[in-house]
Amino acid sequence: MNLSILVLILPFLTFVGLAFFGKRLSGITAGIIGSISTGIISLIAAFIAFNYWVMSDGKSTMILFNFPWLTFNEHLAINMGLLLDSLSIMMVAVVTFVSFMVHLYSIEYLKGEERYGSYFAYLSLFTFSMLGLVLSVNIFQIYVFWELVGVSSFLLIGFYYQRPSAVAAAKKAFIVTRFADLGFLVGILILSFEAKTLDIPMLIERLSSPDTLTSGNIKMHMVGGLSVISIAMFLIFIGGAGKSAMFPLHIWLPDAMEGPTPVSALIHAATMVVAGVYLVARLFPVYFVLTPEVLHIISWVGIISALLAALIACTQTDIKRVLAYSTISQIGYMMFSLGITAYSHGETLGYTASLFHLFTHAFFKALLFLAAGVIIHAVHSNEVAQMGGLRKSLPTTHIAFLLATLAISGIPPLSGFFSKEAILTATHHANPVIFWLAVIGSSLTTFYMFRLYYLIFWNKPAEHHRHHEHALFSIPLIILTLGTLLNGFIPFGQFISVGLEKVQISFELGMAAVPVGGSLLAILLATLWYAKSTSYPDKFVSLLKNFYRWTYRKFYFDELYQFVTHKIIFNLIGRPIAWFDRNIVDGTMNAMAWGSMYFSQAIKRIQSGNVQSYTMYFLGGVIILLSILLYAYGYNLIN
Repeated sequence: MNLSILVLILPFLTFVGLAFFGKRLSGITAGIIGSISTGIISLIAAFIAFNYWVMSDGKSTMILFNFPWLTFNEHLAINMGLLLDSLSIMMVAVVTFVSFMVHLYSIEYLKGEERYGSYFAYLSLFTFSMLGLVLSVNIFQIYVFWELVGVSSFLLIGFYYQRPSAVAAAKKAFIVTRFADLGFLVGILILSFEAKTLDIPMLIERLSSPDTLTSGNIKMHMVGGLSVISIAMFLIFIGGAGKSAMFPLHIWLPDAMEGPTPVSALIHAATMVVAGVYLVARLFPVYFVLTPEVLHIISWVGIISALLAALIACTQTDIKRVLAYSTISQIGYMMFSLGITAYSHGETLGYTASLFHLFTHAFFKALLFLAAGVIIHAVHSNEVAQMGGLRKSLPTTHIAFLLATLAISGIPPLSGFFSKEAILTATHHANPVIFWLAVIGSSLTTFYMFRLYYLIFWNKPAEHHRHHEHALFSIPLIILTLGTLLNGFIPFGQFISVGLEKVQISFELGMAAVPVGGSLLAILLATLWYAKSTSYPDKFVSLLKNFYRWTYRKFYFDELYQFVTHKIIFNLIGRPIAWFDRNIVDGTMNAMAWGSMYFSQAIKRIQSGNVQSYTMYFLGGVIILLSILLYAYGYNLIN
């Protein structure tokens, strides 16, 4: 397991090397170096996973290279180290594998770009940051890498900095997630004060062990009827919700599509967006034992995000934005699956189902984005209006995109069916209301994904001119397609669960018929409307004109935030503060400076260098002093 340190060292060294020397490398050398590095750490991750689950019991927790970084007192310190358990090893395997696929794909996709070396340097930094996050042994260490993930995404989203839209998207992502990260930081500080530790294993043990709670070692401070720990865990979830683009902090993710398409695949499948799910899963025992009310909030935020994003995706015309909203929707499923365990009376299937969906989603979402990249590369446009009839000119991409679409729609026997069905099974037992909302969301997902599929590959007469599908495009697509086909058959519950007991993931045939039937009806509807050019969509739009406008405009969330920031924060808060700063703070300082200058002007004549003047000043002072003394002496004699 000591090889695990190489998982962090190699991408970091790759980043440093390419950052300093990338411009000097010719051709695709930088891409090859980056791909070799991620290929090696993928093999190391596979070796670690094999040793952990096959050669050992797969339930142990190991802390490696643990050392104190900052010591505050004898009870509280920030340690740095690597935490290896089933959750972190699964995440490392997913991150390294998807990153390797993206690196391979990017060699050809970014070929000819002026900042080719910088791109692969940023990609290596992104991989290093996410791996550091999932391997962190300390919650403050998570926060350090959490911010590095934000910096990496800022650099990659704004990679095409010549475009104003890319610069605006990078700033938007950075600023929105900063607000969420403030909540995360405050939550960490409160939690460390209550638990007297920042180390994750000790924190979980202290806050979730019944013996510890009954012993009185942890005092439950209350504020307004809520425990301080509940407030802290809610603030930590806010940090995760920002990174995972959950409602109402979802507005940055669709604009983040301004970055290169392979970056979108990495952000959505294995790094930044799933960081929030990982954070809640990592601290899940604390949520489950101490703060079930926060899990209730998480479940409703998740289902609202899933439905909201699905509705918006039905009306979007940019291929990458449709996929972005599909990511928000799928992350919503993972979140509410974690949240509904609060209703489950001790059952933790929702936890395992959520991470199972994270695992399967990484493959088919990376596949969808990389396939979208091939399509955009072929037609030189993101708009579906510029596409259509591409099934014969892009045959490999067509099959890959179709299978990924079936997987995200939850059609058996693809991987998405098994993971989504596990979520729905857990939800049905825990909260029927959320279950039926999730079924509606699943049907909407199928509709907008097949709408997208038909608008790209059908809808128009087939093109017989075959576009070139480079081997570096096709190989990652084929490998990810195999994962999409086979991952559902992995007995995931035997590897990932909350405690030491294994979880049996199964589904009831009668209940599975409901979401699958809804998805099949959605496929039928999408086929009737979009397989060929028809007037049905236009008629539907005219029928629901206002609702369509609201969904097309993304329910005006961007306009709402623009109004709040510019009209309220800037005008009602920012401008008064600026006036106070200019007139009161600066005015006071300026008055002090002016007074000092005036006083110096008044007394500078004393320092003239004229000895006669100094003598006169001296004699005058002596006379004044003698006068005061004589007056005081005479006054005392009289009295």
